[in-house]
Amino acid sequence: MKVMKFGGTSVGNPQRIQHVAKLISGGDAKFVVLSAMSGTTNTLIEICDYLARDNRLGAGNIISRLEQTYNEHVSHLYSKAEYKAKAGQFISETFNNLRKLSQMAYTISIRREIVSQGEILSTHLMTYYLEECDESVCLLSALDFMKIGADREPDELFISEKLREILKAHAGYNIYITQGFICRNVDGETDNLQRGGSDYTASLIGAAIGAEEIQIWTDIDGMHNNDPRYVENTKPVKQLNFDEAAELAYFGAKILHPTCILPAKFASIPVRLLNTLDPEAEGTIINNDMEQGKIKAIAAKDGITAIRICSSRMLLASGFLSKVFDIFEHFKTSIDMITTSEVGVSMSIDNPEHINEITHELRKYGTVDITNNMCIICVVGDLRWGNVGYESLITDAMSEVPVRMISYGGSPHNISFLVKQEDKEKALKALSKKLFDN
Repeated sequence: MKVMKFGGTSVGNPQRIQHVAKLISGGDAKFVVLSAMSGTTNTLIEICDYLARDNRLGAGNIISRLEQTYNEHVSHLYSKAEYKAKAGQFISETFNNLRKLSQMAYTISIRREIVSQGEILSTHLMTYYLEECDESVCLLSALDFMKIGADREPDELFISEKLREILKAHAGYNIYITQGFICRNVDGETDNLQRGGSDYTASLIGAAIGAEEIQIWTDIDGMHNNDPRYVENTKPVKQLNFDEAAELAYFGAKILHPTCILPAKFASIPVRLLNTLDPEAEGTIINNDMEQGKIKAIAAKDGITAIRICSSRMLLASGFLSKVFDIFEHFKTSIDMITTSEVGVSMSIDNPEHINEITHELRKYGTVDITNNMCIICVVGDLRWGNVGYESLITDAMSEVPVRMISYGGSPHNISFLVKQEDKEKALKALSKKLFDN
């Protein structure tokens, strides 16, 4: 069985839903994970923002406007009166429930319940359409098997056992539909998977049922070897190792979240990135194979802040770096890159929320210099020690770009450069010309 995940743009309107229905119909059995229709989750969050400000009238207006949009979707999606009525009834019940939730005291639990309705709506509309097309389809609620523990991490043992039990009880269908993103927490309340969202759901399901392949369908044909918004003639990468894909995702390739494919990696289930709008495109396959001696792709991560601590007195003292790291840990701020010298430590972060507090604490140990509006450029591939000349080839491409920091050796899969945001496009083009055009 294959697992197929479709994002919000893939099911963004009735025509897209009909197109996806054709992609998943026929053939072998498959497990389909759907996101909310594009724009829906943002609108549900807007409703919650009104409720958080105790503006129930404003929330009610947005609810009515969204209900009207879904009623229009129903009128265009179905051709048979039976299914127009069935879907219309479900829409009415769902939005009446939203109105009831909006009258309750606003809490984080209410917020999660409201936001979860997007995936519930999309999966019901898809299921009804497949039924209208006489497909063998079964709708399964992710809330019945997708669970996170007290640490807010997926309870993979529970998910596996519960899902196999549910599939056994509902055997014989050709298509199984479920929601991405949503789950239950340790208290049994509706919650979400946070990192990776629906992609994470697909990966967890694939690992739980031992799928032959997990397919992530979006609106682009795989992971490209550079950012097509800045560089012309980029190409999809045919194959990536899981670690290479995670590096690219972490350093700016938005098509995946870096942690969402971990269950697939550990279960050794290939993940294929495909294009809903061009289903014949080859896309990108991600697996545990490593193509030796090949540079695969370039990614860029914006919004980086560079921090440098200079302290000739403290740097070589035992425990200095530990004290520095403890400060970042205290403020829940992760470090992207780090380099050290005899008199200083430089590092970069992508979350400046607590930069003032961090700077204040770091000044106990030395002079602190902050540089904003930076960008990390990451080159990914087989960059293991022993591949002579790769690092010089890459750094040579950056010869005309001012570089603030270089990180190499922390991973066998990437070399990273910290540059000014204004030099991002120049760096991406220079690397692409040197590494791929020739």
